[in-house]
Amino acid sequence: MIPLVMPGARRLAVAALATLLLAGVLPAAAQDDPLATLRAEREAAEARDAERLAGLVEDRDALAAALEEAQAAHAQAEARAAALEERQDALQAREGALVARQAEQGEDLSAVLDTLARHSGELRDALAESWVTVGGAASPPRLDNAEVLRPEHLETLGDALMALTAETGRIRTFTAAVAGGDGEIAPREVVRLGDLAAFSGGELLERGAEEGVLATLARTPGEAATRLTAFQAGEGESVVLDPTGGDVLAALAQRPGLVERFHQGGAVGYVVVGLGAFGLLVALAQYAYLLRVSLAVRRQRQNVGDLRRDNPLGRVLLRFRALSDEPVPEALEARLDEAVLAEMPRLERGQPLVKLLAAVSPLLGLLGTVTGMIVTFQAITVFGTGDPQLMAGGISQALVTTVLGLITAVPLLFAHTALAGRSRRLIGVIEGQASAALAERLESQHPVAGIQGKTSHAAALA
Repeated sequence: MIPLVMPGARRLAVAALATLLLAGVLPAAAQDDPLATLRAEREAAEARDAERLAGLVEDRDALAAALEEAQAAHAQAEARAAALEERQDALQAREGALVARQAEQGEDLSAVLDTLARHSGELRDALAESWVTVGGAASPPRLDNAEVLRPEHLETLGDALMALTAETGRIRTFTAAVAGGDGEIAPREVVRLGDLAAFSGGELLERGAEEGVLATLARTPGEAATRLTAFQAGEGESVVLDPTGGDVLAALAQRPGLVERFHQGGAVGYVVVGLGAFGLLVALAQYAYLLRVSLAVRRQRQNVGDLRRDNPLGRVLLRFRALSDEPVPEALEARLDEAVLAEMPRLERGQPLVKLLAAVSPLLGLLGTVTGMIVTFQAITVFGTGDPQLMAGGISQALVTTVLGLITAVPLLFAHTALAGRSRRLIGVIEGQASAALAERLESQHPVAGIQGKTSHAAALA
């Protein structure tokens, strides 16, 4: 038989088992039913509040402190509410005054205020790209937030307009942050010419991306840079002005120089110029050789008795003298012609090459023109005709190669003509001297025939 009253140890075991069962069952039930979870949390919060209230009721000092804290918060809230009400009254009074002022001014002055505000805003926007506000007058004030038109608005705007107008005719010098071509920003002395341009150290400036920072143009025309440098140094009285606001100078700055135009010709241009330079070197070397030969021949003609081998005339006459035992006149003439022909290759050396290069250079220029047009048409095919700059590269190559071909051919033609003329003149001199030597030889071998020949020739002339 089981006793009705459980002993102490058994009672504790049953209570622990019940707690474990409740702990295992309640979370499972909470996961299954969210409403049960909320209900349990609410009951727990009520239990905590009841426990805290019971603690406060039992602790009189804590209750008094909480009451004082609540009264202080209430007083602060009342003071803040009073301040807000006072501010609201002030705003309402100001609103009433503004409404009364607007009603007093009427619609005409409101329209004037709107017009001034609009023009002031437009003027500020326009001055964003102007030089007048750089180191000079300030921009006009904004009137967008003005409720009513006041006299000081008109005065301030009028003064700003007068100051800006005066700045357009002044030359100012000041120090500003300038970004160079390498991107480094450093303070530099800047000269501003009214609203037209600004420069520093011979370089034209433009408004930079950052506020208050100027930047140098990619290139300043050489003549303009010289004048600007002299003007800033106080050594020149003239300065470069661009009435278009810098558009003309910017266009001139983009104009390529002589070296850049040469590079625009591309590979064909390099070949044309290389061949032209080679041809000119050959022509100059040969012309120098002909000049030296001309001097040697001249000295030889002045002293025919002392024949030398440092000139073609001396070599021809020496070879002719070596044929003293040849009895046949035709053979002597043939030997003499052979000696003259042996000297001609050295006198005409380089002429065929110069002539060939003079003829090939325009053809290579034409080849560059064709390749440049092909590049242009490829650009049109890919990018269309909307941007002419995309086609400028091919057109520049086409035109520059043509120009290079003509520039190369013309001096080569002159050089070939000069070489041919001087060589023909030397050959003529050598042939004449050789013919005279042959005639003297024949006359010395056949004096009677020579006399008869002279007599018959004189008779024929008579």
